[in-house]
Amino acid sequence: MLPAIALVGRPNVGKSTLFNRLTGTRDALVADYPGLTRDRLYGYSRTEAGAAVVIDTGGLSGAGDAISELMARQVQLAVDEADAVVFIVEAGTGLTPGDEAIAELLRRSGKSVVVAVNKAEGQPREESAAEFWSLGMGEPYSISATRGDRVSELLSAVFELCAGEGSAEARAPTPVGTRIAVVGRPNVGKSTLINRYLGEDRLVAVDEAGTTRDSIYVPFESNGHKYVLIDTAGIRRRAKVAGSIEKFSVVKSLKAIEEADAVMVLLDAREGIAEQDVSLIGLVLERGRALAVGINKWDGLSNAERKVILKELDRRLPFLDFVERHTISAKHGSNIYDLLASAQKAAECAFAELPTSRLSQVLNDAVEAHPPPVVRGRRIKLSYAHQGGRNPPVIVIHGNQTERLPGSYRRYLANAVRKAFGLTGTPLRIELVTGRNPFAGKRNRLTPRQARRRQRVRSRGKRG
Repeated sequence: MLPAIALVGRPNVGKSTLFNRLTGTRDALVADYPGLTRDRLYGYSRTEAGAAVVIDTGGLSGAGDAISELMARQVQLAVDEADAVVFIVEAGTGLTPGDEAIAELLRRSGKSVVVAVNKAEGQPREESAAEFWSLGMGEPYSISATRGDRVSELLSAVFELCAGEGSAEARAPTPVGTRIAVVGRPNVGKSTLINRYLGEDRLVAVDEAGTTRDSIYVPFESNGHKYVLIDTAGIRRRAKVAGSIEKFSVVKSLKAIEEADAVMVLLDAREGIAEQDVSLIGLVLERGRALAVGINKWDGLSNAERKVILKELDRRLPFLDFVERHTISAKHGSNIYDLLASAQKAAECAFAELPTSRLSQVLNDAVEAHPPPVVRGRRIKLSYAHQGGRNPPVIVIHGNQTERLPGSYRRYLANAVRKAFGLTGTPLRIELVTGRNPFAGKRNRLTPRQARRRQRVRSRGKRG
């Protein structure tokens, strides 16, 4: 299971710096969902120590004003979602009353905690960490989030805690089958859809307090094919669901996307396309996951309303031209198996094997039909292509001046590959490699015969 790690501490101790180092970006994903604020940032971390979902939080100041209380609430929610907490303190200021108050809050949470003593550049680790042993939270790790000093040691300690204290469910073998995550905004119909696939009177799982941070794996078989539905809302009998609003966990959605072979993104036809929908789809594509889109609650809409929704889909999601979308009713079961088939097909395309000879032929045909542009008086040359990865498919194209190839031509090549291999529902990544010029950095060298000829020409010129 992909663990979730929350970064907690006072303001300005370096939480965001560590978050950006772990996620490898300065553009942290902001989970802009109802009930959340921008004080909680979510991102993926993949290092030698392991992979995780990382949650950045606002600083806890201890002040009693409304904003500070709201930030404290956000921190508490992040801790609730996390499997482990990195408690960040500052070496230069030493242990403060604010640190001790946060430590008490973390003790009450019952979560595993690792103390990170940040801004310890140039200081002996024992000296910078000594004061923080008094927190009683185990060994403090002196780090520099800015320079990356000893961050890998810190992560190793965190992952060891996550592995040692994971739930029995997390350690259970994952069911076999195509893994399909069902994601979407609250109340879009995720649980209704999964229960329709399974049979509504079947109790699969109970989304009780303490289980919300774990993805729920649901084995399911259709037309002889085995699936594993990864639920992000918690599946219960409809009669057991209190109220119309589903419980929602950002961490569950992020984990489900990362662990899936394909993703079903559900949209609400009656609510239209929200910014959260666009952001969620963008995240799925960013993570390279295959997907299919279901526009739910299609029943009951007038023809005029349906035309408006379809037009809005084309306008808001023009980058999804390779993804199959279906208008469905999870409540009545309309078209839900067409959606499932599209997700299955997208997963197969994500893992497709693309032979080098065929890829190179597709490249040559595309170049012949529409040659690359001329840059600085020389036409960009593309020689051959091969597959460099799967899920998503990565196409590596070799040539010269490839770094100057426009983005529009890359998209043209990607579409040519999609069409040739029938790839639908999966992102496709193009990587360009420029071959080394053996004469680069060298003066033009002449053969001995060419040198003698040049010398004779020069001699005649001098005599003339």
